[in-house]
Amino acid sequence: MKNIVLAIAAFYGMSAVILGAFGAHAFKKILHIDKLASFEVGVRYQMYHAIALLAIGMFLNFNTGIERSAAWCLIAGTFIFSVSIYFLSFADYWGTNLKFLGPITPLGGLLMVVGWGMLVFHFAKMKFN
Repeated sequence: MKNIVLAIAAFYGMSAVILGAFGAHAFKKILHIDKLASFEVGVRYQMYHAIALLAIGMFLNFNTGIERSAAWCLIAGTFIFSVSIYFLSFADYWGTNLKFLGPITPLGGLLMVVGWGMLVFHFAKMKFN
């Protein structure tokens, strides 16, 4: 599990840098400013969670269900949140109706919150035991 989390963290970090560079240069020319701002939110959250996953991948042993569940919630939540924002940002440019993704984005956010909450619980439990 440790290697899976670290590999996904590295992939999220790498792809966030690539997407951020495209957003700062190439996508500026094709996306409306509000869509570009949304795209940048997706990139920012992806990078934040890449760093968090890297840290928990290095420091947790994933011996408990809560550790594993927290990691999977952060992994899935980041993917759902950021990727849905990326697609929504390009919907107008592609001339495609992707509004169904609007309600999906908060589900990704909720999974991230749940993952962080599980980490709070895990670390608080360690502190008091």
